[in-house]
Amino acid sequence: MNKLLLINGIAIIFLLFACTNNQTKKELPMPPKAEKIKHELTAHGHRRIDNYYWLNERENPKVIDYLNAENAYTKAVMEHTESFQKELFDEIVARIKKDDSSVPYKKNGYFYYTRYEKEGEYPIYCRKKDNMQAVEEILLNVNEMAKEYKYYQVGDLSVSEDNKILAFSVDTVSRRIYTIYFKNLETGELLKDKISVTAGNSTWANDNKTVYYSTKDSETLRVDKIFRHTIGSEQTQDKLIFEEKDETFGTYVYKTKSKKYLVIGSYSTLSTEYQIADANDNNPEFKVFQKRERDLEYDIYHFENKFYVKTNLDAKNFRLMETSENKTTKENWKEIIPNRNDVLLEGVDIFKNYLVLSERKNGLTELRIINQSDKSEYYLNFGEETYTAWTSTNIDFDTEILRYGYTSMTTPNSTFDFNMKSQEKTLLKMQEVLGDFNHENYEAKRLYATATDGTKVPISLVYKKGLKLNGKNPLLLYAYGSYGYSMDPYFSSVRLSLLDRGFVFAIAHIRGGQEMGRYWYEDGKLLKKKNTFTDFIDCSEFLISEKYTNKDNLFAMGGSAGGLLMGAIANMRPDLYKGIVAQVPFVDVMTTMLDESIPLTTGEYDEWGNPNEKEYYDYMLSYSPYDQVKAQNYTNMLVTTGLHDSQVQYFEPAKWVAKLRDMKTDNNLLLLSINMETGHGGASGRFDQYKETALEYAFIFDLLGITK
Repeated sequence: MNKLLLINGIAIIFLLFACTNNQTKKELPMPPKAEKIKHELTAHGHRRIDNYYWLNERENPKVIDYLNAENAYTKAVMEHTESFQKELFDEIVARIKKDDSSVPYKKNGYFYYTRYEKEGEYPIYCRKKDNMQAVEEILLNVNEMAKEYKYYQVGDLSVSEDNKILAFSVDTVSRRIYTIYFKNLETGELLKDKISVTAGNSTWANDNKTVYYSTKDSETLRVDKIFRHTIGSEQTQDKLIFEEKDETFGTYVYKTKSKKYLVIGSYSTLSTEYQIADANDNNPEFKVFQKRERDLEYDIYHFENKFYVKTNLDAKNFRLMETSENKTTKENWKEIIPNRNDVLLEGVDIFKNYLVLSERKNGLTELRIINQSDKSEYYLNFGEETYTAWTSTNIDFDTEILRYGYTSMTTPNSTFDFNMKSQEKTLLKMQEVLGDFNHENYEAKRLYATATDGTKVPISLVYKKGLKLNGKNPLLLYAYGSYGYSMDPYFSSVRLSLLDRGFVFAIAHIRGGQEMGRYWYEDGKLLKKKNTFTDFIDCSEFLISEKYTNKDNLFAMGGSAGGLLMGAIANMRPDLYKGIVAQVPFVDVMTTMLDESIPLTTGEYDEWGNPNEKEYYDYMLSYSPYDQVKAQNYTNMLVTTGLHDSQVQYFEPAKWVAKLRDMKTDNNLLLLSINMETGHGGASGRFDQYKETALEYAFIFDLLGITK
């Protein structure tokens, strides 16, 4: 590679060109120009040329040089905002209570909680025996553990039933590959046991010496095997219990709330299967609960001598069934709650005298409480038009207390205990926002845009009271729209840095999510995926028509599969946005989905389609952001990624930016920021992550001439 093509990104050559922000001209370095190396890809008789395919060589020094050049270019372009970025970071962090702690929950005679010390980047996991006045036991002080690492993430924590041994997992690369360790909670010593290349979770059998865990394929990162480990032995001696050989499935293991059964789950986008075994057995034999079938999804919940089953069997929006623990196949399932076309059954919490159903209607989660004895029922009333509610940690069966969480775009995250008999609720904790925050200064609304095909698409938005609908407000529109994941309205103290500067923040609940039920998801996947993109564009145009903003003040943001959305709208309607922030974007859909060696690809066929089939190949090619880059004007764009990303490989955004630089016909900003030390989730510290947020906000503010 011509070395000049790399070092020109490190601010040696300078150009003057017209800028898109309020500064008329400024001196900027010339952007890096990636070398073109022709690579031919052929499928179904169709040939594609990928000139930047070489960027997927993570260990190639030339690749690292190029990524460093992109970082140097971004730093040079944004250098004049660095003091503002520092102010934004300090402003965001200043709202966070530094010496905070979670609401304790009781398990096996101990109260467990997590707390933070004032300057600590990482959590401290603790417990107290019998009551909260007892002496604190520190299970893990992650601040001490993380001292020698640039990235440090503790995954799952699991304590043996006799309360004596802690199993915990650690990832020090940000690749979501965890090593499981064990700590003697009586002596404080680490055991010699060490289990590597795992998914991070561990499940104790009831004998306090046996642990079940899942491992990952080191290349594809698919979770494919379940092993049994005996404390005191080497990993090489662990017994393989189950291998998931279907490459479109992953697997995991857990124990039922009743503690009676160990459960091995297998999952794909469209199908699930469970195997159960006695958790008291030293050498249990797992039996299939209901064998997998295409398009059959179910979840199981054990109570006393039966299982509750949440399933889509002849029920698009799912229904609730029950069956004897000795007769578990589907012909034995008996209906309790029927399918409803306008209500999605999302979850079930089982208590001795109550059933609590998490249902989604009109895009909002409702908690429905059913008395098991007299079948009376009611819904919790949350009193806001747009909000998010969920059931929290509910470990005991024999209780009348339901713990649930609640937030809205104006209400900080809150934890409640609710007496299901008396219907009295107790606020245990509300997220404390430091400074002069007052929720009454902000207003949230629920609007509906009309999509091109006539579908009503919900939008949740929030702004500071006093907003004038004059079409001149800056607005940031966020969305995800994939995997049936519902992007619910939630509170963010970070977001106040936007709202207090006059921004409207909006979430578009587009198809591909599951906000409006299972139909909503299926209308935004596979051969209907483009509905996701056109919904977002229609929501954007609606907000302009309703005078919330205009094209010169409208920004779009999305991450991962939401980054795919950003790539699609950048190609389809670059004229509609002042700027786009694409976080860890999945943009090279075609090449990735054709390469089964790339992590997580085979499990995605039921979401995007299998491009080995021509119908799906043609459709995916028609929207794949990388393939659809063309010679046209693009809006200002900031693209972020992490070198160790396990979900969306760093080379997708890197290739996309390289191709955009070569093809675009404008002088608008195009910046790529690569965190060379992290992966999909960004920095591991609770404060460090906001440095990336400060960069994103500074990028947006700078385009509007906002400097403080």
